[in-house]
Amino acid sequence: MTSPLLVLPGAVPADTPDAGVALHYGDPFREQRTYAGGDGFVDRSHRDVVRISGPDRLSWLHSLMTQHLEKLEPFTASTSLVLSPNGHVEHVLELVDDGEAVWAHVEPGRARPLVAFLDSMRFMLRVDVTDVTEDFGVLTLASAGSPAAEGLLSRTDRLGTDVFVPRAELVARGRRAGPAAGIWAYEALRIAARVPREGRETDHRTIPHEVGWIESAVHLHKGCYRGQETVARVHNLGRPPRRLVFLHLDGSAERLPEHGDQVTADGADVGFVTSAAQHYELGAIGLALIKRSVPTDSPLLAGGIGASQEVVVSPDAGLHFKPALR
Repeated sequence: MTSPLLVLPGAVPADTPDAGVALHYGDPFREQRTYAGGDGFVDRSHRDVVRISGPDRLSWLHSLMTQHLEKLEPFTASTSLVLSPNGHVEHVLELVDDGEAVWAHVEPGRARPLVAFLDSMRFMLRVDVTDVTEDFGVLTLASAGSPAAEGLLSRTDRLGTDVFVPRAELVARGRRAGPAAGIWAYEALRIAARVPREGRETDHRTIPHEVGWIESAVHLHKGCYRGQETVARVHNLGRPPRRLVFLHLDGSAERLPEHGDQVTADGADVGFVTSAAQHYELGAIGLALIKRSVPTDSPLLAGGIGASQEVVVSPDAGLHFKPALR
């Protein structure tokens, strides 16, 4: 989807994975500062939107996903995962229920496989799953009280208030929301907040423990769901093989590491860079997924750039069951 908000003054289009919206509007650091201060919005209308209706929707989703959704209160934001049978992350849903349907936004291009999976699991239940990306886009507002959200469904999380906006209203709602911040600004603030993103902090073998989703997207005391065995085993008996770290990058470098760049410690390959950005206060920062065994005080090279690490996921994550010694 190409956003109509690219007509705003100064808009510079972003590249994949955020193609279709603005990278920035001419001043990325000012945009970050303004948004972090509670003013303006970010155009995230390139994300896919899925609507799940029907009287059985919450109990059904509860049985399929990692989060406790059976008694989800209307207008309460939740993040939930769909795992593979082996416990690897397949889909990440940022969702909210409006009392009649669950609305979720997902990464660009992810609605079609998500809908196909959910449809395959419907059986005789009273649910209906629809990809409504052509009709709705997401604007993320710095303030939940913005007039741009009036009369629309929204969900608020650590990074702002996501509003499900009819595409015909995107420009008008954006102008009511205040100054625009590009996706560059949003990504810098996301990285600074240590919030993982599907497709950046994840690959085909990511399990929730590795990136910190155990705390925010997994309910550890609910009934069976696909992939639960892996979640329970790692939580109770073993540590995950990798862990997410925050990177303070050498600010003297003239570039940032790219997604997928090698991370080394003492000359050995220990992981890869997942995200990097220039933050308006912190300077050059990033996230990386590295081997759990790497000491927490080891200096790193991220794409050839010096970096110190800050723990996001503890090397001791998991191992909650401690057998008695005799």
